[in-house]
Amino acid sequence: MSERALEALDRVVDRGDEPDDVLRSAVTVLAEDPRIAWAGIAFLDQGTLELGPTAGEPDDSQRMTVPIVFQGSDVGELWVDGDVERGFLERVAALLSAHVLIGWDTRGEHWES
Repeated sequence: MSERALEALDRVVDRGDEPDDVLRSAVTVLAEDPRIAWAGIAFLDQGTLELGPTAGEPDDSQRMTVPIVFQGSDVGELWVDGDVERGFLERVAALLSAHVLIGWDTRGEHWES
């Protein structure tokens, strides 16, 4: 992934949209990269990961997962199917962490993406 992709993600975060919209846009930006087939964000809810917004076509054989940590606490995971550097995904996870923390507001109902 390029600095251009990271800049696009920065713009998504900086728009000030609702957390759900930020996260949906972020996975869309990731999945638009030709090296990424699919991207998703899973929220940590009472010790269980619940898949939230996704974009693209899944390919589990290429899946990478990166923890999303906010102020020292795990709040979710970034899941990406494709050929991308782990360091880039760690930067994306850090960028999205505050939105993941407050984005989980379905009160136990399945996420509709």
